[in-house]
Amino acid sequence: MALSRRTLLLSSAAVGAAGAASVWPLAASAAPYRGPLRADPFTLGVASGDPEHDGFVLWTRLAPTPLADDGLGGMPSRDVPVHWELAADARFRRVVRRGVAVARVAAAHTVHVELHGLPPAREYFYRFKAERYVSPTGRTRTAPAPWASGGTLAMSFVSCSQYEHGYFTAYRRLAEDEPQLILHLGDYQYEYGPDTYNIPGGNPRDHQGPETVTLANYRQRHAQYKSDPDLQAAHAVAPWAVVFDDHEIENNWADEIPEQPDPNFLARRAAAFQAYYENMPLRRTSIPRGIDMQLYRRLHWGRLATFHMLDTRQFRDDQGCGDGYKDCPAATDPARSITGARQEKWLLDGFHRSTARWDILGQQVFFGQRDNNAGPAKVVSMDSWDGYAASRDRITRGWVDAGVRNPVVLTGDVHAHWADELKLDYTDPTSRTVGTELVCSSITSTGDGVDVPTGQHPWAAWNPHLRFYNNQRGYVRTTITKDAMTADFQVVPYVTRPGAAVHTRATFVIEDRVPGLHQVADNPTPGGTSALRSGGDLGAATVRQESERP
Repeated sequence: MALSRRTLLLSSAAVGAAGAASVWPLAASAAPYRGPLRADPFTLGVASGDPEHDGFVLWTRLAPTPLADDGLGGMPSRDVPVHWELAADARFRRVVRRGVAVARVAAAHTVHVELHGLPPAREYFYRFKAERYVSPTGRTRTAPAPWASGGTLAMSFVSCSQYEHGYFTAYRRLAEDEPQLILHLGDYQYEYGPDTYNIPGGNPRDHQGPETVTLANYRQRHAQYKSDPDLQAAHAVAPWAVVFDDHEIENNWADEIPEQPDPNFLARRAAAFQAYYENMPLRRTSIPRGIDMQLYRRLHWGRLATFHMLDTRQFRDDQGCGDGYKDCPAATDPARSITGARQEKWLLDGFHRSTARWDILGQQVFFGQRDNNAGPAKVVSMDSWDGYAASRDRITRGWVDAGVRNPVVLTGDVHAHWADELKLDYTDPTSRTVGTELVCSSITSTGDGVDVPTGQHPWAAWNPHLRFYNNQRGYVRTTITKDAMTADFQVVPYVTRPGAAVHTRATFVIEDRVPGLHQVADNPTPGGTSALRSGGDLGAATVRQESERP
């Protein structure tokens, strides 16, 4: 009997039609289950993640009513067998693996299929089936073999997608680029209730449910985000590697310390971590244990690139001097850490063992120095690496001492595009550059934004290592080869209504063994409004958006 399929979330309509009919074999290992599902449970799409040279994770979640208040997606309170297929072609004529996973009530009917033993550097297509319903098709791939040194990697990275602040058009445009790997660097979802975190002119759409505190709240919020078709398209086009920042729990939390006093914070943290794991294509090594979750890890793309995915929230000391931008003695206290001692040692050991051409840190908050005061006092963000300067110094000196060939830091959080050069001594503008930082803007957070035709932030006048700034929404698209890493800063002119086109605002190249930035393109948006017209107000606006509080 032929089974109809939902529209594929791939860019090619021909590919979408190719697998429209297929017969799924019923595996003998399927768990017993009675009672039909009454509606399509694949409303949240599919995803894959954490690619290795011989496998990856496949993900889906069953939720016929995704915004149900109890967070269970309208599913019956019974475990459900879910069949999966992995094929070498989009028509599923060459199926290479198939099996059955159980979507359990205790895990909100999520499915994680962790595959091993596949050939390296191969593209695959996958799908799921629950009873008579078949999921969209996703595309994924294995990484190159550990000894492979050549080739090209198309990698894009994103962060900060506040659902209320706009439409996820940038996710759609990213999917249309068809990258091989996507990094999400945090603030995948936001915790606020409706009418709490508002942009000028009002939010174009609202969160469902109250501020997220309980497991049901977080499950419902993740389901609302994953219901978005543009986000589904980005998940379906390539494997993801994800790390959280603060809003996956609450604004500006630090280890076991909430932003505001909350006797129930640890229970909230445990609930948020469980929902985060349930809704992300993570390996079983990241299954939370109460309030703890193993998120920092490495991904290897042959010998071309090693991605050190960091966790700068779970082990940090509390922000100094009450958070915000401060001239604060705690910022230079050598006893303070943003990574914790164990993660710091893990990272430094990884630098010494690395044989990669490019060592890339995928992490959350601004790494390089951003002093917002032109005078002698150093006024910096306590929530970023500036608030943990000794911690930053140990990491930077660590890659220098280890002889890391090409260190590059990738960052999210600040809702704007930045590019900067990293120093051992930021007080000396002539000190040598020892690394490079690329910062992606938000997908939607803080609304439409404005173009900055000069490509310069006012702070660059006394922070000359800050080489580029733009305050529009978007993502960063990179191309990594043995010889260079090219970064395209992609922007959309608006997010408060759907359908915007994407534009390459600027392009920078980092050459092999030459830390720092070489700009090869600068393309101010035609008709763009300069954010510099308000003079010093730009800096104030930037500070407010980083504080994340309305």
